[in-house]
Amino acid sequence: MRIGGHRPVDEPEINLIPLIDVILALVIFFVVTATFEGRSALKLELPKAGGEAAKARNPLDVLVNAQGRYFVGDREVIRGDLASLKATLAEVGGSDRERAVMLRADARTPYQAVITAQEALGQLGYRHILLAVATPTETKAASK
Repeated sequence: MRIGGHRPVDEPEINLIPLIDVILALVIFFVVTATFEGRSALKLELPKAGGEAAKARNPLDVLVNAQGRYFVGDREVIRGDLASLKATLAEVGGSDRERAVMLRADARTPYQAVITAQEALGQLGYRHILLAVATPTETKAASK
């Protein structure tokens, strides 16, 4: 009878499955919480017009998408009412009312949404409002 004979030796092993699960969870977390540039997410189809393009230095961008939602600079206006739009414009635009405002609205935007944006800008004292349109050369370049 042998006491303390040949016992199987436990070989150490590394289990990679929990490590892969943690890495996958981190990748999903970073993809979901990453910030993306607001303008790249908005696909605006500008109305078409001819004429000469006006130039402005560092204009305040106000975007209105096809659903009538407002974006001031890189911030979205949570509610679409006039008071919320004015509050966001005052916060993002600062106190300089002589600054030009570039109003970009999708061609499919409800007309009331554009008028509401112009009314908010007018009530805050902005007088230099530029309307963005696609020129015929931009339209041809986009279709190619």
